Amino acid sequence: MTREEAVTRPSTPTAESARNALVALRTEVGKAVVGQDSAVTGLLIALLCRGHVLLEGVPGVAKTLMVRALAAALRLDTKRVQFTPDLMPGDVIGSLVYDTRSAEFEFRKGPVFTHLLLADEINRTPPKTQAALLEAMEERQVSVDGTAHPLPDPFVVAATQNPIEYEGTYPLPEAQLDRFLLKLSLTLPSRTEEVEVLGRHAAGFDPRDLDAAGVRPVAGPAELAAARQAVAQVQIHPEVLGYVVDICRASRESPSLRLGVSPRGATALMRAARAWAWLSGRTYVTPDDVKALALPALRHRVELRPEAELEGVSADAVLNGILASVPVPR
Repeated sequence: MTREEAVTRPSTPTAESARNALVALRTEVGKAVVGQDSAVTGLLIALLCRGHVLLEGVPGVAKTLMVRALAAALRLDTKRVQFTPDLMPGDVIGSLVYDTRSAEFEFRKGPVFTHLLLADEINRTPPKTQAALLEAMEERQVSVDGTAHPLPDPFVVAATQNPIEYEGTYPLPEAQLDRFLLKLSLTLPSRTEEVEVLGRHAAGFDPRDLDAAGVRPVAGPAELAAARQAVAQVQIHPEVLGYVVDICRASRESPSLRLGVSPRGATALMRAARAWAWLSGRTYVTPDDVKALALPALRHRVELRPEAELEGVSADAVLNGILASVPVPR
């Protein structure tokens, strides 16, 4: 290597510089999206954990815009699929196409072959097409005609959905819900935030033109790789691991739940808590980290009993009750 090459070749990011870059992502996304800071943080945690995230909220709360802004702030490829009732599995993962020149079938890749897949309104398509993503999310590959095709790394699905009470929606299969690391609920903005949204639009903000909004790439694959390595080194004390297990076991014994949290859910909560601890600048996990991520990591992994639903009880309310009753390690 020449001296000139040594000078011009970019250095490997340190854990600290990677953390600063990822924290700066929230500022970049904030140039396009007002509020929703917890949802943006959840997306960052999913990226760090090689997980997927489900964004739920009524239409018009910036679910799609948030994911697009995050992709713009990362140097990663991204594709968007609008899920509709007539969408077929091949429209997502790809299909075999007959090549008349070679007289053979060749695989034409679908939009799932990207780094960040935006699955927009995923619950507006029938279960068969929803399930087409299942192998991709779990195995990081798709199989067509017996041949496995690996997906790029990183690969993250950011899916948006409208609340299941809305007309024309299909509940996601339990097996697919369990593959999402986090389920983030996006609420309506406060009055102050909504006034700011209108003010930005009055000043000429165009959600289709993120460059004009000033969203710039501040991190990329190198920073993400360094951050993931650092997260893997975050320590978690056996007592905190026991706290995670106690929360999940308490959900299986709750009289309000027909289905409690599985061991996969406990693992997801642990992974998310480690990522949050690292983003917070610590090298160890505290019980408060576990409590902070319990709702987004577990709310989609439990199922209410019919009588609890009739009484208007929510999964979040049940989980909050469990968190209040499980002893916290000191």
